[in-house]
Amino acid sequence: MTDFEELLNQLINFDQQATLAINGSDSLFLDGVAKTATATITWIPVALMLLYVIVRNNNIRQTALIILGIALCILFSDQLASGICKPMFARFRPAQDPLLMYAVDIVDGYRGGKYGFFSSHAANTFSVAIFVSLLIRHKALTIGLYSWAILNCWTRLYLGVHYLGDITVGIIAGTIIGGLVYYLYGKVSTTDIESNHRSEVQTATGYQLEFSYQILAILLATYIYILMRGVCI
Repeated sequence: MTDFEELLNQLINFDQQATLAINGSDSLFLDGVAKTATATITWIPVALMLLYVIVRNNNIRQTALIILGIALCILFSDQLASGICKPMFARFRPAQDPLLMYAVDIVDGYRGGKYGFFSSHAANTFSVAIFVSLLIRHKALTIGLYSWAILNCWTRLYLGVHYLGDITVGIIAGTIIGGLVYYLYGKVSTTDIESNHRSEVQTATGYQLEFSYQILAILLATYIYILMRGVCI
């Protein structure tokens, strides 16, 4: 065995052990939290509020460019993960790996698809979080968006459908994609808010602060809903 192969085996073993340490619990409450938080439908109110804020703070052209940018973040992240990397590397998800699947805690029989490298959830959420954070540039909102992305990553580990390595690579990929898409958006955007920017009521890029707090309020309400579902399920 070469030094590279030995190092690779050590990394794989660490990845497996770290994943098993995070995966699952005996808590029905956490089962419910993870199951609810990982569902796309849970985040629809946040998405609608974000759309409302974008429309209210931009003209039609800018709104279209921003929506296109968010769509490209999701498209590039998802296609790179699911369309290219998962079939190329063919790495089993923990819950599907014949060598590990019976050691993995699963919730309601959910095991996900066959392959999991790298995580589409991690890439999608972080690409959108990076893009929107750069777009609005409000510290509190940025923290809120990152918390949303991290929560989604945690659910995939908890449910046993991704390794920690899958999540880590997904975060890196999503961060790069979100940054690149925002860079491209900046090249075609015609917004100029520096001349009339008012820091007491606006973010660094000209968004009204009240709208940032409205997104945060819906995000907080969604977190409360997730916790309540964890109690009720």
